[in-house]
Amino acid sequence: MQIKQFEFNFFGVNTYVVWDPESRETAIIDPGMRNEVERRQLDTFILDHHLKVKYLINTHLHIDHVMANPYVEDKYGVKTSANIAEAPLGHGVGEQARLFHLRGEFPEDVIISHELKAGDTLMLGKETLKILEVPGHSPGSIAIYCPEDHWVITGDALFQGSIGRTDLMGGDYATLIRSIRDNLLPLPPETVVYPGHGPATTIGQERVYNPYL
Repeated sequence: MQIKQFEFNFFGVNTYVVWDPESRETAIIDPGMRNEVERRQLDTFILDHHLKVKYLINTHLHIDHVMANPYVEDKYGVKTSANIAEAPLGHGVGEQARLFHLRGEFPEDVIISHELKAGDTLMLGKETLKILEVPGHSPGSIAIYCPEDHWVITGDALFQGSIGRTDLMGGDYATLIRSIRDNLLPLPPETVVYPGHGPATTIGQERVYNPYL
């Protein structure tokens, strides 16, 4: 499985494109493109690598991670996949923008068309993505784990040396710590962690050095 990381919008969201190099089937994860320049970056990469977008996946539905959901749905003919516990956040994306005093065009709603839960698997060609549930930063946060290639996309649950904030709607500190300890830290130590913001790390590094854990 191949993976490409982009950093988009003024929140510095990591948007990921993952694909099976044989079939070229592709998932776009947390599309955060804010403007035409950023949308062109993603589109050019997909075009240049002859990728076939099969999934649009959101780790969670905070506004910084869903800014370009409507664009990706329209451009590539895919629908949003996320945990159903995120539905209230999806219905309140416009309100999230107002709470952050953001101006500009934002989706008012993000509708979950395909529900993802712990244990679900998604296929890209012959490659497997496994869904893990890591609530706490938001009610239905998920992580996307590729066991064959030893990486996990954690959204805003786990960062290098830190964890996601829990003071937003639906956040809960104890739940987040339990989610990380139960569902992320047991992964093999060499597993590369691709977070929703900032640089990559590994499970082994976070077990030892993350002060929150």
